[in-house]
Amino acid sequence: MRVREVVTPGDRERFIRFPWEIYRQDANWVPPLISERREFLDPRRNPFFEHAEAKLFLACDDAGALRGRIAAIVNRSHVELHREQAGFFGLFECRDDPEAAAALFDAAAAFLKSRGMTVMRGPENISINDDLGLLVEGFDSPPAIMMPYNPRYYPALVEARGFRKVMDLFAWYGDARELEIPEKIPRGIQLCQRRYGFQVRSIDLRRFDEEIRNIHKVYTQAWEQNWGAVAMTAKEFDHLAAQLKPVVDPDLCLIAEVGGEVAGFSLALPDFNQVLIRLNGRLLPFGILKLLWYRRKIDMIRILTTGVIRKFRHMGIDSCFYYETWKRGNAKGIYRGEMSWILENNAAMNNALRNLGFRIYKRYRLYDLGLSGARVSFQHGDTEGTETH
Repeated sequence: MRVREVVTPGDRERFIRFPWEIYRQDANWVPPLISERREFLDPRRNPFFEHAEAKLFLACDDAGALRGRIAAIVNRSHVELHREQAGFFGLFECRDDPEAAAALFDAAAAFLKSRGMTVMRGPENISINDDLGLLVEGFDSPPAIMMPYNPRYYPALVEARGFRKVMDLFAWYGDARELEIPEKIPRGIQLCQRRYGFQVRSIDLRRFDEEIRNIHKVYTQAWEQNWGAVAMTAKEFDHLAAQLKPVVDPDLCLIAEVGGEVAGFSLALPDFNQVLIRLNGRLLPFGILKLLWYRRKIDMIRILTTGVIRKFRHMGIDSCFYYETWKRGNAKGIYRGEMSWILENNAAMNNALRNLGFRIYKRYRLYDLGLSGARVSFQHGDTEGTETH
């Protein structure tokens, strides 16, 4: 088994298109847009790379057939913020081939060691602010928008290399046709609004840039103490906002204010994976028509994020976000919803969702591998291939 660094444009294209070989017979896989993946991996266009470095690797057998791929990532912002020499692996795809998987993990580990990292964590594709985690439960349905998916055999490949679980992430599911919100919840929200004077409104797309600056402020403060959190820079946040703007429903992007000050925000998106699964990675020539047709049939939303600045917590703002999103989705004929992802140690949120009648229907896992004893080698820019042992 030979592993080589992605250097040429041809290698990068093979890296991007390899998942189509893995998931050819998997009806639950959602193909990403090829054009978006090219931009995502381009350091000139993705502002993440202003504070991070990534190496992409391909594994081939002796006949030259592609067996797998992986990215090794050094996020300097994570190292500085958490004071932890942790590097990351991501974008892992592999045939059910333990030798290929081990070679890929060794190549990633070697690169991370060469940059002074002592731990390899993942999968993060390519940061904690992108989709992350390995699916270990819930293979019977497609993933929601901006959530990962993988074959059932991936956990075995990862664990065979010596990785150990570090954290699980939950995806909660609810269907309004099967649940009934207790009457005490809207009454309690109204009481909190009168007591604390907060208001919840939709994002104003006419003032999009101003709204994004306020949301970024909340985002930065609300998650600063969360496990593994690394705040996006203003440039990263603007980049993401520009990508999401075409699919944002203003009624599902909510902002809370107290005395005119932005106190929190919540973002839910229609599950556009229900459209992407039909496009096979391309918008042209007929993908745009399919997008316009199938977007009308979306019947699920995903609540991506809800955050409240610390001094405004315990006012009921988060409960108001959940209830308003639920109510507004139902008014649009969207009754199914996913809340994800939630850290397994976030007892308050997990208990709240359980009490509302939601259930965990997918579980994702992050793994750690210590690098101090890894026997690996890395040769920068080896276009002919680097053997790993």
